[in-house]
Amino acid sequence: MRIIHSLGHVVGGTLLVAGTTIGVGMLALPVATGPAGFIPSFITYIICWLFMLCTGLALVEVNLWMPKDTSFISMAEKVLGPIGKNIFWVAYLFLFTTVMIAHVAGGGEILLGIPGWPFPHWMSALLYTGILAPVVYLGTRSVDRLNLFLISGVIFFYFGFVAVSASSVKLNLLTHANWGKTLATFPILFTAFTYQVIIPTLMSYMERNVRKVRLAIFFGSSIPLVIYLVWEFLILGIVPPDGSFGLIEAGALGKNAVTPLKHFVQSEWILTFSNWFAFFALTTSFVPLALSFFDFLADGLKWHKKGAKRLSLTAVVFGIPAVIAILYPNIFLVALGYAGGISCAFLFGLMPPVMVWVGRYIKHYPHETRQLFGGKPLLVLLMTFAFLILGSEIFLQIYTGR
Repeated sequence: MRIIHSLGHVVGGTLLVAGTTIGVGMLALPVATGPAGFIPSFITYIICWLFMLCTGLALVEVNLWMPKDTSFISMAEKVLGPIGKNIFWVAYLFLFTTVMIAHVAGGGEILLGIPGWPFPHWMSALLYTGILAPVVYLGTRSVDRLNLFLISGVIFFYFGFVAVSASSVKLNLLTHANWGKTLATFPILFTAFTYQVIIPTLMSYMERNVRKVRLAIFFGSSIPLVIYLVWEFLILGIVPPDGSFGLIEAGALGKNAVTPLKHFVQSEWILTFSNWFAFFALTTSFVPLALSFFDFLADGLKWHKKGAKRLSLTAVVFGIPAVIAILYPNIFLVALGYAGGISCAFLFGLMPPVMVWVGRYIKHYPHETRQLFGGKPLLVLLMTFAFLILGSEIFLQIYTGR
């Protein structure tokens, strides 16, 4: 019975990490990585997975220095002081806002892909948010009930899409390679591989059993890696990188990976499964994200989640992203680039090794809690890589207006 109980914890933790990781970033991955090609993208996927695995373990180490049930922002305050707390708060606010914008823009775009859909993009975005906003307003219980249905939809339509589209893959499309385009793919990859926000919850759920937590992080982040690579193989094997309606054009127009499919396949099954998979995958991450944003604002503003303030929080969480997504209908990839290349690169790429460095070598927290091996050289490598992504994304945004 003890073995079953232990395995249950690891399985539950693995699913928690995997479920947190898989989301809106998946719909952008083939568009963002398509110009580089399948083989270069395969390598960057592995690099990003390893990097995010290391920063996740770094946060486990930091969490072990803290009292039980310490939040991510409280961890930053204890290690980096009040300034660190405030910087984290602003970075989190920016992350929530940009990812919410991407969800609303992507949701409107997916609805437009439904045959016979009669509404323009702005109304599609309003309908998408208008249907889901009451669920978040009603609270956690309604979100949990909806989430079970959404996850079932993701699983069914993902495997359905794999089954019906595999025969349409053209292997010659997978030979395209442009290694010079690989650096630009990391911002979206960071968004797609982010799970670190769940680590304080994971530590509590697994009763701070470090061995179980490490297994859950490894397997939980590996599942999305495999799912993403299969998805990448199918999309890049069906949609060419260049030419009319290709992945490069889709990226320039801010479209998701599903939109170009209708121009290259004749099968209604492929289009149906891809559209519904995109809808369920996007919505599965959108609803808990909106609830987390709701709770984050309520905690930061010290508002009770009742009455007029509850209604105001819901309006802010959904209203601001909806307005921006309507005014800029092609903002999907840009918003995800900001989220991954700036917020995720800073919060979950740069800050974990920085906090470990401060905790180990300045505050001299106990060595017995060490989870990330490799000493100072590995920490420097992780920080350098995060700085590289941050710097390249800021340069692109400022100097190219991307």
